[in-house]
Amino acid sequence: MNKEPIIESSGNVFADPGFAPEEAALLAMRAELMTRLRETIAERGWTQIQAAEHLGIGQSRVSDLMRGKWEKFSLDMLAMLATRAELQVELTAV
Repeated sequence: MNKEPIIESSGNVFADPGFAPEEAALLAMRAELMTRLRETIAERGWTQIQAAEHLGIGQSRVSDLMRGKWEKFSLDMLAMLATRAELQVELTAV
């Protein structure tokens, strides 16, 4: 039986498959903001229509967010939505 070698993760799931460090960092930040927004919407029990009203976007955009369509959201847009949801957005260098 041939076993694949186990490779320790760098801690960034985007860096591990070979994305450039700067792109991996941006993708990780976008993923984190999307996750926090989706969790916040769920915790507050908002429907997609209510979330759209609170976030100042259309319901179809909330649907994209909830379905994890990260390619449709820039880091700027996600930071703005998080701020509208009254989340604290911080950037820390690692």
